Amino acid sequence: MSKKLIDFYELTMAQVDLSNGFENQWQCFDLYFRNDRREGVEQKGYSISAGLSEIIDYIQNLSFSEEELDYLKNNTDLSGKFLKYLRAFKFTGYIYAIPDGTPIFPGEPILTVWAPAPQAKIIETDVLNRFNHACAIATKSKRIVDAAHGRSVMEFGARRAQGDTAAINGAKYAYIAGCTGTSCYGTGLSYNVPLLGTMAHSLVTQFPTEYEAFLAYAREFPNNTVLLVDTYDTLQSGIPNAIRVAKEFLEPMGKRLKGVRLDSGDLAYLSKEARRMLDSEGLNDCKIIASNSLDEYTIENMLLKEEAMIDSFGVGENLITSKASPVFGGVYKLVATSDSENGRVKPKIKVSDDPAKTTVPGRKSLYRFYDKDSGFALGDLVALADEEIPTDNYRLVDHTDPSKYKDLSNYVLRELQVPIFKKGKLVYTVPSIEESREYCRKEFETLYPEIKRFLNPHIYYVDLSVKLAKLKNYMSVKQREKNEKRKAI
Repeated sequence: MSKKLIDFYELTMAQVDLSNGFENQWQCFDLYFRNDRREGVEQKGYSISAGLSEIIDYIQNLSFSEEELDYLKNNTDLSGKFLKYLRAFKFTGYIYAIPDGTPIFPGEPILTVWAPAPQAKIIETDVLNRFNHACAIATKSKRIVDAAHGRSVMEFGARRAQGDTAAINGAKYAYIAGCTGTSCYGTGLSYNVPLLGTMAHSLVTQFPTEYEAFLAYAREFPNNTVLLVDTYDTLQSGIPNAIRVAKEFLEPMGKRLKGVRLDSGDLAYLSKEARRMLDSEGLNDCKIIASNSLDEYTIENMLLKEEAMIDSFGVGENLITSKASPVFGGVYKLVATSDSENGRVKPKIKVSDDPAKTTVPGRKSLYRFYDKDSGFALGDLVALADEEIPTDNYRLVDHTDPSKYKDLSNYVLRELQVPIFKKGKLVYTVPSIEESREYCRKEFETLYPEIKRFLNPHIYYVDLSVKLAKLKNYMSVKQREKNEKRKAI
């Protein structure tokens, strides 16, 4: 059974295209997000682009089986002509996109589709679904990893994820964003992400005593003994029994207790007391791992304000569901058409009373300015595809507030989108997961620390070129004039 996601109206619109001579009209759609909402508040911070590899897999394998066509024939009023079109369906257009792991900002075209009208419409929902989920998890993961200030973060939220695909792919993007590994076997199997984990409280309670449970685990995994110490009493029972196992069993074998995990209580206080107890027994190298409904705010608060002695974190539901901000608001909007693949491009605009929902017309390119000396990103520019951007001096304006601008010089200019498909053929070499992880790490380092703040981050400039801004303004005014004339009739 097909797992493709298509909203039915995309099929009905595609049939309208077919019946009205638009089958060979080329259309340009931009995928972007309008704002960054965290904890219900609009922010100006970064997000992380993700989902491209899943989108590529979808486009390459998109077709309609006889079973699907029979279903549509028997359960909808789609025409026989359109079903015949679907029988031979194959994506033959172009896709340009920003690589996974790139910091992205509101209003930027992250992915652009240039394809025959029915094709461009039919792929919308599945592309958005894969992009929105992956970006939500990658962004949340990067924020949590950043809050840990170099300490490792393990993803282990599979049991709270919205289904198996969300769990497996979510853990993959958590790893790309910087997590050290996952507890999810499916992710390890599918993507070779390191598998990490210790034990649950059930293993401790099934033995007659906590010590016997710890000893049984250490016997099986003497090279990687990490003990869950909060089942009964962390400081009176858990830590002392962990120390006993280390001294009586592991050290006589020449092994060391690798770590203890705290999963309840006042984690900052318990970590400091546990550290003191472990160090007093010569277990200075034993790591303290913390879990229990953590997110970037609790982690940063424990480390910076409470001086917790925690070496690594296990993060579950708040990461794998991006709990505080579970919806990543990517949208997919028509911005241009042409009578043929190489014909004259006609920009299109959707005008709204909400300025944020008025689209930016035309086929576009996206550029990022980097300081030549420091390597930091200075801002981004959205320009029309045929524009030449100066390489020596440029005034970058915040297009949401023209009173805010910065004059740039001594910069390197980089086009962010790269070709993915050309005439339906994949032309992009999909990086390995390790390559994407390293790319994400390096790209994140180009952001100024002030832009990475969780609350009230510094504004990162995303500008429209003068030519593009004039086109948007002109088309907006003309469209509103047309609307007023219609009202007057």
